Amino acid sequence: MEESLSKYIPKNAVNPVKKLLQKHPVVLKIVNDRNTKHGDFKKTASGKLQITVNKGLNPYHFLLTLVHEIAHLVTFKKHKSVKPHGKEWKYEFQHLMLPLLNPEIFPLALLPHLANYFKNPKASTGSDINLSYALKQYDPKNGTQTISELQTGSYFKFNNRTFIKGNKRRTRIECTEITNNKTYLFNQNAEVKYLKYYE
Repeated sequence: MEESLSKYIPKNAVNPVKKLLQKHPVVLKIVNDRNTKHGDFKKTASGKLQITVNKGLNPYHFLLTLVHEIAHLVTFKKHKSVKPHGKEWKYEFQHLMLPLLNPEIFPLALLPHLANYFKNPKASTGSDINLSYALKQYDPKNGTQTISELQTGSYFKFNNRTFIKGNKRRTRIECTEITNNKTYLFNQNAEVKYLKYYE
C-alpha cells in the first residue's frame, strides 16, 4: 500500500495516510478519470466498504479527495445514515485533514486557500473557485486552460464541441454552442481548449 500511495500523494503524507487506512480499513481502488467526480465512497453489493479515487489528480488534489472519502467512511461507521455532506461529515473531514495541513505536505501557496476552505468544507473542492484554481496550478500541462482565463467572445472546445464564451452570471459563465446556438452554464474552473479561430 505504501509503495502505491507514494505514486499519488505527497511523500510526507504517505505514513499518516497509511495509518488512517489501517485505522479505518477499506477497499481502495485507484481508477481512470471520471468527468463527474474525483472520488467516491460506497458500500458495495457484497457488503464491502470501498473508496475510489481518480488516478489523474495531482498529488495535492488526490490527497484531498482521498481524505474527503475517508471522512465519508468514518461518518458512515459512526452514524450510518446522515446527510452525505452534513455537519457530521464536515467535522470528520476537518478533523482528519488538520494534521496534514502543513508546509511539509502542501505548498505554502496552497495553505491559505485550504485554511479558508476548511472553515466550512463543501461537497466539492470545485465549489471553492480560489482553491480549485490554486490546485490546478499543480496539474500537468495538457494544453487546456480554465474558462475564466479566456476573454469574453473567445472560441473554445469542450467535450469535442465548440463554444463561444459569454457573460459571467454570478458564479457561472454563459457560453453558446456553435452548432445549435444553445446557451450553457459553465463552472469558472472548467478546463477547455482555447481556439484561436472557429474550427
